[in-house]
Amino acid sequence: MNTTDAAKKLGVSTKTVQRWVKQLQLPASRNELGHYFFTDDDIAVLEDVKEQLKNGTPMQDVTVNRPKKKFLVKRHDADQPNAPEHVSQAIEETVQRFLRHERLERELLQKKIAELERKLEQKADDVVSYQLLQQRRELEEEREHIKALELKIRELENSKIEKDTTPRREEKTKSRFKSIFSF
Repeated sequence: MNTTDAAKKLGVSTKTVQRWVKQLQLPASRNELGHYFFTDDDIAVLEDVKEQLKNGTPMQDVTVNRPKKKFLVKRHDADQPNAPEHVSQAIEETVQRFLRHERLERELLQKKIAELERKLEQKADDVVSYQLLQQRRELEEEREHIKALELKIRELENSKIEKDTTPRREEKTKSRFKSIFSF
């Protein structure tokens, strides 16, 4: 029976059952998901614990009427001929469950690593793309600046040419006037 069923049978919360197991250091059997499971003998021990607490015994003074090492573990009588095989089979099944669980964890870890590597590569690609776009924008700005400078240079050259030609005409005109009015 699971913790919830045990708690209902004892009339306490599941947290209380879990706390009793932990505080009294009772070796608890767990299923493949890590949840406690209890036998009828285990319930009897927990009922005794509940009774002691109800009678005012502090938790540190509660005594367990059964050896701690046998708590939540099925007993096998020595006169049963298949008992050792059953125990070794149970151990083998537990080991196989553990190995399956470990293999699944390893596969999950590998999938997570692969996903993180994929995300890292995507991020690197995004960064490179951003840098390329940034460089392209800077090059375009430089080209525009160069065009503006070329235009300015042409304007200055044109204005210089005009200045160079304009004073000569004025000088010719002034020299004509000088010659007419010169004494």
